[in-house]
Amino acid sequence: MLKKRFVILLCAIALSGAVFAQTAVVPPANPAGYDVRNFGAVGDGKALDSPAIDRAISSCAQAGGGTVRFPAGTYLSGSIHLKSNVHLYLDAGAVIFGAPQEMKAYDPCEPFAGPAYQDGGHTYFHNSLIWGENLVNVSITGPGMINGGGLRSGDGPMDRISGFANWGKPAPATSPPDTLPDIGTVRLGNKAIALKLCRNVLLRDFTIFHGGHFAVLATGCDNMTVDNVTMDTNRDGIDIDCCRNVVVSNCRINSPNDDALCPKSSFALGRNVITENLAITNCQVSGFEEGTLLDGTMKPRARGNGNGRIKFGTEANGGFRNITVSNCVFRSCRGLALEEVDGGIMENITISNLSMMDVPSYAIYVTTGKRHRGPNVTTNSIARNILISNVVATGVESRSGIQIFGTAEHPIEGLRLENIRLVLQGGGTKEDAARVPPELDRGYPEPRGVMPAYGVFARHVRGLELSDIRLSVEKEDLRPALICVDVDGLEIDNLRAEVAKGVPAARFEAVNGLVIRNSPALK
Repeated sequence: MLKKRFVILLCAIALSGAVFAQTAVVPPANPAGYDVRNFGAVGDGKALDSPAIDRAISSCAQAGGGTVRFPAGTYLSGSIHLKSNVHLYLDAGAVIFGAPQEMKAYDPCEPFAGPAYQDGGHTYFHNSLIWGENLVNVSITGPGMINGGGLRSGDGPMDRISGFANWGKPAPATSPPDTLPDIGTVRLGNKAIALKLCRNVLLRDFTIFHGGHFAVLATGCDNMTVDNVTMDTNRDGIDIDCCRNVVVSNCRINSPNDDALCPKSSFALGRNVITENLAITNCQVSGFEEGTLLDGTMKPRARGNGNGRIKFGTEANGGFRNITVSNCVFRSCRGLALEEVDGGIMENITISNLSMMDVPSYAIYVTTGKRHRGPNVTTNSIARNILISNVVATGVESRSGIQIFGTAEHPIEGLRLENIRLVLQGGGTKEDAARVPPELDRGYPEPRGVMPAYGVFARHVRGLELSDIRLSVEKEDLRPALICVDVDGLEIDNLRAEVAKGVPAARFEAVNGLVIRNSPALK
């Protein structure tokens, strides 16, 4: 009897152990992630799948987070709502396709306490194909595509409703009747991805085609990585606005009609916020016809060379600080632009190893100004401690090579250009050489036409260093290679330039502290 009881006890212990093991090791409810098709998405490009996609995202978020997976297929979508701790994964062959505007599938614009000092694209976020606000731990990855489809590139009535359209204009003598709709009724979808006040963001490996006003707009985001993303789009590629701790790497961005990669510091958050601690590396930007980067034909823009550049600004209320740009390629687009005109500061900027081909307008453009687009801006825009080095540019349009413009009230301080080689189209005339470029003042900070110097024109600078500069032309140019006006502390070392017979290599006006070394053409 004792032996029988012992056997029964052993069986009971074994059974209890088995039960314990079964309850202690519980497999995850959905080890493969949250497949959008399991929540009703069809993926045929005809049925509107965004409600099903939102169900998958919500279910994932409610479970504490995880991966929402898009298998191969075309998912016709209006606004998709991101949530914290959710990772969207786009399989190869998966396409999120923006719904036509007439389906009214995009969220209406959220309220904004105006007036706005930035355009409607920067002001409103909810009217986007994919958007998130005040989120943490958000990621979109995978080899699939986001096709903007029906997204628009303009801002429509948003500029007028927000008050931006009236910025800088005198108030009417009599107020016109309010004929504009309420902003909450405006459902104009015009951004592929919009992120506002998000933290810990990862975008990697996917492609965006036809992204609307912005393929990616990030505003007020912290700790963000954008890596190996291809954008072939009809307006801006990626705008990094009022963000910090951001890395953009290994991206290819084609944007013939606007800027490719654009740090900004707008007033969209209702206060001045500096964009800082930003690294841009190993990227390609271009201005080919939309779609021709993806199909490999890389057709030049039919209406002249495209925009497609890396540009800081123009919106720059807070400014830019502690930023590096390195190892980037420009093709059939404008060159590098650093623009601070709204009372902010642009400092500690290091740019190196740029290669450019077929460059319209300019290769390098650095400017401050007095546009002051913001509430009660009274401070001068500041630019200081900027280093640009190791730049090769060929096919640079004859208008100019390098333009540097400070303001008389607050010159650019501490700018060094070193190891620069420019090959320009040339062809400038004596009349071009006699031009006096207008001061920027409160205007839009774009280059001011043909420069009187074919290579470098600099005005209102304190502490300008030009080292190892090579300037040449494909066609004889009757302008000097270098003109400096109102420069205090100019150091030139090893500048070599082609100069037409009878044309001075350089012209200096109101220049103090001039030092020239190893530059025979300037003697």
